[in-house]
Amino acid sequence: MKKKFVSNLLLVLVLNIIIKPIYILGIDAEVLKITEQSDPGSYGIYFSLLSLSFVFNILLDMGVNTFNTRNIAQNNKLFYKYFSKLFNLKIFLGILYLLTIISVGKFLNYSNHNIKLLILIGFNQILIAFILFLRSNLSALLRFKEDSIISVADRTILILFCGYFLWAKTTQNIITIEFFILSQTLAYLITLILAMIFLPRKSFVLKIKWNLKFNFIIVKKSLPYALLIFLMSIYYYSDVVMIEKLRGNVEASAYAHGYRFFMAFNMIGVLFAGLLLPTFSKLINEKSNISRITWLSFKLMFLCAIIIGVSVWTNKLEIIKWRYNLSGLSLLHSSETFGWLIISFIAVSLNYIFGTLLTANGKLKPINILATIAVIINISMNLILIPKFGSTGAAFSSMITQFFTLFFQIYFCYKIFPNNVRIRSYIKLLLFIILYIIIIFTVNYNINYDWYLKLSIYLTIGIVNGFLLNIINIKDFKLFVNSAKMKN
Repeated sequence: MKKKFVSNLLLVLVLNIIIKPIYILGIDAEVLKITEQSDPGSYGIYFSLLSLSFVFNILLDMGVNTFNTRNIAQNNKLFYKYFSKLFNLKIFLGILYLLTIISVGKFLNYSNHNIKLLILIGFNQILIAFILFLRSNLSALLRFKEDSIISVADRTILILFCGYFLWAKTTQNIITIEFFILSQTLAYLITLILAMIFLPRKSFVLKIKWNLKFNFIIVKKSLPYALLIFLMSIYYYSDVVMIEKLRGNVEASAYAHGYRFFMAFNMIGVLFAGLLLPTFSKLINEKSNISRITWLSFKLMFLCAIIIGVSVWTNKLEIIKWRYNLSGLSLLHSSETFGWLIISFIAVSLNYIFGTLLTANGKLKPINILATIAVIINISMNLILIPKFGSTGAAFSSMITQFFTLFFQIYFCYKIFPNNVRIRSYIKLLLFIILYIIIIFTVNYNINYDWYLKLSIYLTIGIVNGFLLNIINIKDFKLFVNSAKMKN
């Protein structure tokens, strides 16, 4: 079973690392480029509406998936007992979610056309929520291959479907925001049907019935976690809404240029968190020493974040120009925004380690207080900086918020989980940063290679330095794989 799990884990990692970045940087970014050329600001309003839909995404879950996975994994027979009840709860949550985002959209004075787009986007989010619910059942029933397929099915369909229209030059004139949203609807519907096919047939004997007591217990247990997700969603996604409202659609599109790359790189942290949450939870529950796996995870993520962050920041202007064919002030503005976003990526990546550890510990009160303060800082800075600096001000605010959160998450972790990491280990990390930055800037300003060749050199130098300074080694990777087995 452990062998089966680890092979599935590797499959999920490979599929997600390949498929999702291709979708984000190949399809989504291309739609951004084409729609902004034909109708400036159209992607900006879509990006704003999408971000608004993300802020209230917690209403679609409320702890249902976590409850489902945990209980059914412990007793598969509960699948038939709970499936219909939870499905009904998801329907209610979907309706509540849709009414909420429509009300907020009206409050924010979006036009009738934009409200219609918001409804379509909200419907897509509901489809995603049901897909995740079905995936939680597949995972709990140990149907790992099916879960792996569903995890990338929607993005694969979008790559094939939208890719045809994007690169068949005679049909590019049909590429609009409405076309893109409806393409997503099609992909999510097909994926949902596929997930249903993979589940046991008996599960779809549904009875539409409201079980107040059952639903109340689930929602009550998940409230602290739901509050945390909601607060984090505010300072992750409210930036775009504020940019659009304070500076307009075109400025929101400028933010999207760099944010597409940020999201592609962010997949690394998301996958790390997915692995670490059950691992940390198991170690804490068994009162085992958590220091070694925490330090190992931190080192691996630290190395990835610094190498990507510094390398990409050095070539931010060239990357934005290559992907979106921008020039002049638009290029400078978007690349500057991208620069701050990629620096914030370093903090976000490390937040996945320490935030996951604190979440696994189950004491969410200090994290919720920290998240509340982060929301206040982020919104306050945005109100000051966005009117003057636009998307660059929002990216800078995000960077400050993420590093503030990281600092205090590290403080809480070290207070709750004392460690025996030696001071020389921290010195090695500091030495790596100094040497890497010096080498990268020396190479960048003295060697006239194309940016993608220099980027390859930077990545190679970073990995080699990591091994030379013994920040990572083969034993570390073996320990990380072994830790994955503990999930099973």
